[in-house]
Amino acid sequence: MGQLMNKMSAMATSDASTGGIWTKASHALKSELGDDAFGSWLAQAALRSASDGGLCLVTPTGLARDWIRRNAWRRIGELWAAHDPDGRVLSLKSRLEFEADRGHAPCALSDAVTPALTAPMPPAALAPVAAATAKPGKISALQERFSFDAFVIGPANEFAHAVARRVASWTDGHFNPVVFHGPYGFGKTHLLNAMAWEAMSAAPGRKVLYLTAERFLSSFVRAVMDRQTAAFKEELRSAHLLLIDDVQFIGGKQSSQDELFHTLAALMEDGRRVVFSADRPPSALTEIDARLRSHLSAGLVCGIEPADRALRLGILERKLKTLCRHQGVTATLRPEILAFLADRFIDSVRELEGALNTLIARAGPGVGALTLDEAQSLLRPHLRGGERRVTVDEIQKAASEHFGLKQADLISERRTRAVARPRQAAMWLAKQLTTRSLPDIGRRFGGRDHTTVIHAVRRIDELRANDPQLARDLEVLVRKLRG
Repeated sequence: MGQLMNKMSAMATSDASTGGIWTKASHALKSELGDDAFGSWLAQAALRSASDGGLCLVTPTGLARDWIRRNAWRRIGELWAAHDPDGRVLSLKSRLEFEADRGHAPCALSDAVTPALTAPMPPAALAPVAAATAKPGKISALQERFSFDAFVIGPANEFAHAVARRVASWTDGHFNPVVFHGPYGFGKTHLLNAMAWEAMSAAPGRKVLYLTAERFLSSFVRAVMDRQTAAFKEELRSAHLLLIDDVQFIGGKQSSQDELFHTLAALMEDGRRVVFSADRPPSALTEIDARLRSHLSAGLVCGIEPADRALRLGILERKLKTLCRHQGVTATLRPEILAFLADRFIDSVRELEGALNTLIARAGPGVGALTLDEAQSLLRPHLRGGERRVTVDEIQKAASEHFGLKQADLISERRTRAVARPRQAAMWLAKQLTTRSLPDIGRRFGGRDHTTVIHAVRRIDELRANDPQLARDLEVLVRKLRG
């Protein structure tokens, strides 16, 4: 009996040691690979005791196994060897391979040495899901910087912001579900995070769940693998407010879509609140099951448009204040640099903020002394990334088509307002989107002098600040020309 107890004690000590080694390796991998890659491919893997007495990292699918083998297996081996004094060999297999080797039904929970991350898990084994019923700040998946106070409001997002505020305040008479949709990098994730923080603050006793679609998928796969689907369902369906970010990524995964559909139906039947975000309106999510797509369309579908110039400038100013406070920088950027950033990075707020981050990081305390030329030089690698070259001829064709003219009108001697203003706009676009010199631009507009181009650029800069229609015309043309 004593020998048996000693053997069991040694096995428990061995498992605990192994778990500690894998925990250290997992945290290192999460830091190196990033949250998204780790959450998608490694978070649902588990370390298990193999039938031959060795250790095996088991993935839920062959796809996950193949990704790990290509992108992380060598690094896993290095981390394991660095932390395991016994030098044990670690193998990699999918769940089906592991079960086949054992020659019987799927492995039970008792077979597991430890999951990939050993953080405390809610009752439903829903570790990747952010859950809270009390104090804000307990949700690890939420980002504190994404609050309503930090959200810059403009015509492109003011309706979405008002809807988000209303839902987060638990106001009666809400639409259900609410779906925010729009391009990447224009505030959907910010709004969902802000709603979670606000909802918890307004009603600490209610349960709020926020998770990305990727985390929903990985949690569901883990629950199936560990025979915890009932607890998984209970965890989701006990929420008073459920927020799922980037729901389009659930498309094509039928079992996960079925689970989300039934969860959505159950929550709506109980009067609970559900909010989704997507990169397109529900009607355009063709990869998602028709039943789920119909339910998503049945509530309030709220679009977020690309930020206009005024909103981009507001975002830059707010971001600059935050960066300066954290970096200990007291100076600000010159107005012409802010204007350049707002005009240059129009496709994504994330790209806009990234460019500002680059300037602050590279210039440091001297950022306030930067000239426009110096700022452009610092951002040159940022500016080149993946952008097609635009020619003056393309600008003339696009501008003449947009304003209802012939291309010949832009290079003619005609000076009527109907022709002169589009010509000035085209010159402004040529200055912004090409590397041509001012004299060269002038020559391509009917042999005009470079001073004419300078006057046109200055005139358009003055007008667009007070002429919303001209500002919209220019944005449409810039987007079209950049493809």
